[in-house]
Amino acid sequence: MFKQTQFNKRKQLRFRRWSRKGYAIFVSRHYEVIMSECTASVSSGFLPKTKSIKKQMLSVSQLEEKVLSGERLTEEEALWLALHAEKEALYAAANRIREHFCGNKMDLCTILNAKSGKCSEDCKWCSQSAHHKTNIQVYDLVNPQEAFQQAKHNEAAGAHKFSLVTSGRAISHHHLDKLCKIYSDLKKETPKLELCASMGLLDREKMQKLVETGVKNYHCNIETAPSFFSELCSTHTTEEKIETIRIARDLGMGICSGGIIGMGETMEQRVEMALTLQELEVESIPLNILNPIEGTKLENQSPLTDEEILTTIAVFRFVNPKAMIRFAGGRNLILHIQDKALKAGINAALIGDLLTTIGSKGMKQDIEDFKTAGFDVARSN
Repeated sequence: MFKQTQFNKRKQLRFRRWSRKGYAIFVSRHYEVIMSECTASVSSGFLPKTKSIKKQMLSVSQLEEKVLSGERLTEEEALWLALHAEKEALYAAANRIREHFCGNKMDLCTILNAKSGKCSEDCKWCSQSAHHKTNIQVYDLVNPQEAFQQAKHNEAAGAHKFSLVTSGRAISHHHLDKLCKIYSDLKKETPKLELCASMGLLDREKMQKLVETGVKNYHCNIETAPSFFSELCSTHTTEEKIETIRIARDLGMGICSGGIIGMGETMEQRVEMALTLQELEVESIPLNILNPIEGTKLENQSPLTDEEILTTIAVFRFVNPKAMIRFAGGRNLILHIQDKALKAGINAALIGDLLTTIGSKGMKQDIEDFKTAGFDVARSN
């Protein structure tokens, strides 16, 4: 056994990378192990049972300054924030980054489920997949009058954007022509609403039709980290989604793309998703929280903790400082921490009822809540 006096004469070892096993071996011999992000002195059983960790090369304030100066975080820096940063400091810094780049504007979008169910894709989370037996409404295409009424209601309530969303791998030409007619009429009937679409993996010809009709933004979630996507879906790939995003971008459309957290991915994979969206320069990032639906393959998935959710929001803000980080599906699960989330990087929201689940507390209440939190919800146009 080593003598206790050796603790005061411990040697230093410096590592850029380390393993838990290697770390444990060296600290048990009273070396001071210095990693790239921290230094830790850990005593063995016969020494005082204390552990002191001090920031060595990274700190929340240092990384905040880096982002505010216009630099991008590295993967290692983003991981450090997710795994090691003090949480309240992380959330507060993410809020300051949001204020610096985006001010207090809150972007408000709404959606209408324009085609529901019978989807050929096997996404494990989705109640609209034909591979699952769920209790959802199934219909071929929304009635145009219903779309007009919903859009007018949303415009009057104060929404900024309105999107038609369809189930399936990609909307057919036949259905697309009908939906484009709805969009043409909406431009006249609801001039204050910016029109958006979410219609699957569209090719350039179909996307061009939407552009010519007046659709400004296209939504196509990457859903999760590229390294994890194949665990959740086998009928299409992340690469196909990215190609769809690039087609929309090439045609001048704004891009809305995010994902769902809580599907079994690791925090490291959430960071990977954030970095992928950074590389794609996505302007609007909806962060959905899995709301397990009976009949889907993820119906028994364990929920994330409040801390995991807030940490994910804050890290997404650090990695995508100028983006709209958007409340989306599953917000009804986190209403008890909504105020904290609004101070951890959020500056946009999907309001009203969603595709197959309820939204939060109603559009008017949402808007009042955002005003109370200090956000400006007025339309830009």
